Formats: sequence, structure tokens, C-alpha cells
Amino acid sequence: MKYKVKKDYGRWMWVLPAIVLVICLFVYPLGSQVFYSFTNKTLIKATYGMKGLSNYTAILTDPNFWMALWTSVKWTVLSLLFQMLIGFSAALALNSIRNQVARQVYRILLIIPWAFPTIAIAIIWKWLLNGIYGFVPTLLVQMGLADKLPQFLSTPEMVMPTLVMVNVWFGFPLIMVNVLAALQTVSQDQYEAAQIDGARKWHMFWYITLPHIKNVIGLLVVLRTIWVFNSFDIIYMITGGGPANVSTTLPIYIYNLGWVNKYVGRSSAAAVILLIILLTICTAYFCVLNKWEKEADS
Repeated sequence: MKYKVKKDYGRWMWVLPAIVLVICLFVYPLGSQVFYSFTNKTLIKATYGMKGLSNYTAILTDPNFWMALWTSVKWTVLSLLFQMLIGFSAALALNSIRNQVARQVYRILLIIPWAFPTIAIAIIWKWLLNGIYGFVPTLLVQMGLADKLPQFLSTPEMVMPTLVMVNVWFGFPLIMVNVLAALQTVSQDQYEAAQIDGARKWHMFWYITLPHIKNVIGLLVVLRTIWVFNSFDIIYMITGGGPANVSTTLPIYIYNLGWVNKYVGRSSAAAVILLIILLTICTAYFCVLNKWEKEADS
């Protein structure tokens, strides 16, 4: 009995660092965020009191919140769609290259955007697309493709497509690398058997390739949805949410509430709403993934 007690005690000692880390990095920040969302806490004064659901009411009746939510939805859907299309196409192209040296060289070249820090990407693209001295607007004018310098980052109609393009350029290598790794796990014997039976390439892709890698694609969609929806740095460093809040997403809206306007309680409420939205989306995604896994097992 004494030996069993000591054994259990030692087991808890091994997992204690991980438990402390989870509490410090997840439980406490999340709990404090939820708690502050029910208060009138600000960054101006130390004292605060309970406000109930007033912060949530103020957020849900704020037109700027709904504008930021709609901008986040467009930003996420368009970025994810084109990242998946380009990343998936690049992975298929790389997988078809038989020369191992050439495949490695192309893989390194295509993964370069993902290797750069976000701040460097933002600075480079802001310089390239600047409407006063930017390289791309100047080149378009010199080539006769534009009468005047295009304002990619200051025109409401152009700013979001431009930011989506930058995000796609930055994010598609992650999709490409993961899909390429999944493609290399598909047995070549199945392709050879299908080819002998007279199957076309489209049929082999639809009935062999896609079923083998769809779980990987589904997981990538979940992770990229969370990442892109929460994306703050690229947009904020390139446009700051402008012009006229056209590129203000929910993370930027929350940042402005908390650090610009000093409303910690209200920004916490907005962050909790963002968490609920993402949890709902991820729950739907995981339901689909679980259905796929059950179909594969059966």
C-alpha cells in the first residue's frame, strides 16, 4: 500500500510542470478575460466594478463590431480559399516531379514566403505597394497599364483584395508542405492498378488521392481558419485597419477597444464573443472530420 502511494505521488510529480504551465498560459488568461468582460475595468484607473452583461450589449449593438465581423469573415474565407487552391496545386505539381534534386530545389523556393518573419513581410509589401513611391504602382504606370499610381493600400475597394493577396502569398507554403507530405503516403500500387484498369487521371485523383488526404486537408482547414481569423499582425502593420476601418478585423477592433480606447472590460467581452464564434466554427469542422473518419473505418 505504501509503495502504491509513493508510485502515484511520483506520477503526479512528473505531470506537475505541465499542469502548472497549462494553468499559467491557458486557464488563468482565459478565466481573467471572461471575468473582466463582466466589469467596467479600464487602463485609466485601477478600480473597477461589476457591470453584468452591459459590455456584451454594447458590443452587439455597435455597428463597428458587425462591420469588423463581416470584414473578418471575408478576410478568412478568401484567404483560406486561395491558400488551399494554390497550396494544393503546388503540392500536386511538386509530387509529380520525379527528379529528387529538382523537387527539393522547388520545395525550398516555394517555402521562402513562409520562412520570413511577419514584420519583414509587412514592411516589404508596404514598400512595394505604396501609392506614392511603391515599386509595383510605379512599374504599372511605366508599363502603361495604369494612368496614375494605383492606391492599393488607401482605396477602400482595393485594400482588402490586396491584403488577401499578401496573406495568400504568405500562407500557401504551409498548405503545400502538409499536402505534399500527405500525397507521399499514398501507395503507388493503387495508381498502377487503376492505370491498368484504364482509369483516367481525374478518376485516380478523385477515388484514390482525395480519400487518402482529405483528413489532412480537413485538419489544415481547421487550423488555418483559427489562424487567419485571429490574424492581427499583417493587416495592422500594413494598413492599421484603414482606410476608414475598411480593413479592421475583429482582432484589430478588440485591440483598439482595449489599448487605444482603454476599455479593457469591453474589449474582453469582444474577445469572448470571438472565442465563441471560433469554437462554433471548429465544432462544425470537427463534426465533419469525425464523419469522414467513421466512413473511412467502415
